[in-house]
Amino acid sequence: MSVLLKGALIEFMPTFLIPMPNVIVFQYNPETLTHTWSQPEAAEQSETTTNWPMAVKGMPGESFSFTIAMDANDEIADGSASTAAIAEVSGVYSRLAALEMLLYPAGPGVGGLLGAVSAAAAAALSDASSDDQTTAVPASILPVVLFVWGPGRIVPVRVTDLTITEQLYNETLSPTHAEAQLSLRVLTPAELDAAGDDQRVMGTLAKGAYYYTLGLRQTLAAANLTNAGESIVGMITH
Repeated sequence: MSVLLKGALIEFMPTFLIPMPNVIVFQYNPETLTHTWSQPEAAEQSETTTNWPMAVKGMPGESFSFTIAMDANDEIADGSASTAAIAEVSGVYSRLAALEMLLYPAGPGVGGLLGAVSAAAAAALSDASSDDQTTAVPASILPVVLFVWGPGRIVPVRVTDLTITEQLYNETLSPTHAEAQLSLRVLTPAELDAAGDDQRVMGTLAKGAYYYTLGLRQTLAAANLTNAGESIVGMITH
């Protein structure tokens, strides 16, 4: 019996010691996923050097968009005791809130208890080593999120749009059925390299995921060369 893999979003919350993952597993996989590509930005040309019209600055743009569905009644019937208890009280709002927090920056007063403790510790270290500080770290930084769609696609993303449609409610007006439309933009290695020191661990992890998926894509593209050769032979012989 085959096991159905579920898609997920994994948020890595910046903390003082290690990144803390917040895993949002899709209750149901979306039936349709749109994968969009855009041409990389052209490299700047110089009057003193030979122009290269095909030269680009970096990786192509990449984005995903899809809709996920959530239903509290199924969680109550099929979930664990703790999951069912939460669903009975708050419906699917805990899942919705986890998605909503992906758009909030993790900074002082925003990131909850972990964010507050991390900010206090970072401030203490900053004061202790102020003579060595050469760059300013923004107070509010969006969390690093990995989009996991099976073992072949694990990429770092930024949530650019989120639209939630609540459809049914329980007696406390908590939503019991909802759909969330998500738009994700894949972060490039150049963007991840620009992360501050407090984001260095998460940036390294995200870059590893990017290159892992790119390596699999290159392998599959190379495998297609066999099909291409057979197609060319077929075109010539017919």
